[in-house]
Amino acid sequence: MKFGYTVLLFLSLLIYGEAEVYIVTIEGEPVVSYKGDIEGFIATASESDEKIDMTSEFVASYSHHLVKKHDMLLALLFEPGTYKKIYSYKHLINGFAVHASPEQAEALRQTPGVKSVDRDWKVRRLTTHTPQFLGLPVGVWPTGGGCDRAGEDIVIGFVDSGIYPRHQSFGNHNTAPYGPVPSYRGKCEVDPNTKRSFCNGKIIGAQHFAGAAIAAGAFNPDIDFASPLDGDGHGSHTAAIAAGNNGVPVRMHGFEFGKASGMAPRARIAVYKALYRLFGGFVADVVAAIEQAVQDGVDILNLSVGPNSPPTTTKTTFLNPFDATLLSAVKAGVFVVQAAGNEGPFPKTLVSYSPWITTVAAAVDDRRYKNHLFLGNGKVLPGIGLAPSSHLNQTFTLVAANDALLDSSVTKYSPSDCQRPEVLNKRLVEGNILLCGYSFNFVVGTASVQKVSETAKSLGAVGFVLAVENVSPGTKFYPVPVGIPGIVIIDVKQSADLIDYYNKSTSRDWTGRVKSFKAIGSIGDGLRPTLYKSAPQVAIFSARGPNIKDYSFQDADLLKPDILAPGSLIWAAWSPNGTDDNNYIGVGFAMVSGTSMAAPHVAGIAALVKQMHPRWSPAAIKSALMTTAMTVDRADRPLQAQQYSGSETMTLVPATPFDYGSGHVHPRAALDPGLIFDIGYTDYVKFLCSTPGINPLEIKNVTRSSCNSTSGHPADLNTPSIAVSHLVRTRTISRTVTNVADEETYVITGRMSPEIAISVNPPAMTLLPGASRIFTVSLTVRSVTGSYSFGEILLKGSRGHKVQIPVVAMGYYN
Repeated sequence: MKFGYTVLLFLSLLIYGEAEVYIVTIEGEPVVSYKGDIEGFIATASESDEKIDMTSEFVASYSHHLVKKHDMLLALLFEPGTYKKIYSYKHLINGFAVHASPEQAEALRQTPGVKSVDRDWKVRRLTTHTPQFLGLPVGVWPTGGGCDRAGEDIVIGFVDSGIYPRHQSFGNHNTAPYGPVPSYRGKCEVDPNTKRSFCNGKIIGAQHFAGAAIAAGAFNPDIDFASPLDGDGHGSHTAAIAAGNNGVPVRMHGFEFGKASGMAPRARIAVYKALYRLFGGFVADVVAAIEQAVQDGVDILNLSVGPNSPPTTTKTTFLNPFDATLLSAVKAGVFVVQAAGNEGPFPKTLVSYSPWITTVAAAVDDRRYKNHLFLGNGKVLPGIGLAPSSHLNQTFTLVAANDALLDSSVTKYSPSDCQRPEVLNKRLVEGNILLCGYSFNFVVGTASVQKVSETAKSLGAVGFVLAVENVSPGTKFYPVPVGIPGIVIIDVKQSADLIDYYNKSTSRDWTGRVKSFKAIGSIGDGLRPTLYKSAPQVAIFSARGPNIKDYSFQDADLLKPDILAPGSLIWAAWSPNGTDDNNYIGVGFAMVSGTSMAAPHVAGIAALVKQMHPRWSPAAIKSALMTTAMTVDRADRPLQAQQYSGSETMTLVPATPFDYGSGHVHPRAALDPGLIFDIGYTDYVKFLCSTPGINPLEIKNVTRSSCNSTSGHPADLNTPSIAVSHLVRTRTISRTVTNVADEETYVITGRMSPEIAISVNPPAMTLLPGASRIFTVSLTVRSVTGSYSFGEILLKGSRGHKVQIPVVAMGYYN
């Protein structure tokens, strides 16, 4: 590695602008791809994309060499004290994060040997019953020795908001002792207040990364905690979904909602905190966390996080610093899971793009919570609220908050939303049902259902009703657990019926003051879930395809998302310090929704696959999950997706692979997929080289590999899906499958919507154990519609295996 060092003495004379954090990459191989071409330093790259031994002395020696190079470059260019190096990146990328002025950043750009200088930017979070829904206790855990051994010695790394280590989901008291995992070498930070380690065997590593946040002036140690402690809730929740202990009682407000479990309850948890409660996080910190996780030896990496905005230095989605770092992680043998994003149901809203990442969409499972308000006029209004019922066979007077004000001057506090008990007359409310209004404060997060419940309770109310009279398009409502009878009427028309009944039943004097409250009602039991067969469904918020290859939103020849997993109303551990949701402050559990919740389901299931097949590559694990996924619901009907109708009300429509990828994850089948579609690092480089519009020099800067040819087509990558965004006449695509079971004969069929003709060759093939075979798929345009056509290829085995891959294509005349 050489730098054309020109010591620019005039740089120390520059008048510097306001400093910012920059991510700098330089020439030379990182550990993951170094092949030994520098005298005195042995190669560190793996020959066959297998997991690298990050503990070897060769890795340590070469890593130290790279850090010295980084320090030398900065020292030669700039005066001491005019910059601050925050991180050295050496394992997955070769470079560093530095707090420097714009002028210094420009000087770095002009220095020979420097490949790129990116101004840091922010990232954001993408925020029980599911083990049973997924069939884990009966169909999967027994194959690994039962729930007490499910995920044994598999290490899942979480780049998130930290962890609350004293939660029972992460305890080691009621489990068999955890032994060491020799392949994992992560550190355990000590809580600066209690002086106790964050690790306990179950939690095997815990570190925090805030260098960029501190340099940017965004970090507040009193709020954000300068430790792995979770000040948000999000990180504890995702870790518990993937690897939380089995059988943990979920108790809230004196009621038990069931017992929670992670997908792989015996897997180890490694915490890499890089997200914070108020500002999210910075890419420089997240990249440092990913680097450290791979260096430490995690098997699986869960990322319920995505960039806030596109980077400034690349137009290519696959080559942004986030995805580029994850490519190196996969090269190092780590299986990477990322949330798809929460901007659905609109097309092209994904924030996870690349084929080396497993992108997870969110599903609504079969459990729904509903409640009802019974009015004195005989009407029954549906709503939501995880709350007990009011007394059976008894009705109570409804009293609106606006009619119970202590003083008319308090109207400036928006008293109707029931956030301030001190402005309401307890004498009028006590023993009655308090009627509140849903205001804009709920939308912006300054009001919460939990606070309504606290207000009603402090005033002695029997319960509360929160009526939504106006709603912004796209507003999502979720049931909130409360300790007293309560319900939210989320339908605007039903709320109007309620208000109309209340007004007609309430007599007033000429000033509008209430003379008598005559509206009555009772609140039903909202604590008991109802199970539906029309599940799973794609959740309304889950980001949708088509995938994009650049930030001009040009369609990619790669299907995303990859797979669907539960992500709506998920119960799991929460941090009592958590502020991610105003309805869950100071509690130990939360029921929240998001693709953030879907991703750790897949991370945990991947741990079970990895446990059974420890030598499988990340691509093989991904293939097993995708090819065995389900495209029908529990009633054996094609999957449906939640979508908005013209009036912004939610409806159900037939789902497509742009909603669910390959389908809903099916853990038991994934353990024994029959065939796998494997991919190596060089295949990913060929994919990049064949993608039109990507500068080969940019590919070389990221991958350290030259494009020997830009021929071929990105759809040729051996993924367990096929996507052709611009199909003209006929295109033939090949796929290679490898048999991971006993000898089996597969019959291959294809079906497609009529605008595209599909044919496969050969129609059948027999594979010996471990053997690989190629089959081809030909797609031909029959008619041009201006929209995508969908289909699938099915490989049906003589021993019962079914291998299914989705096909999407859009036909053009030329």
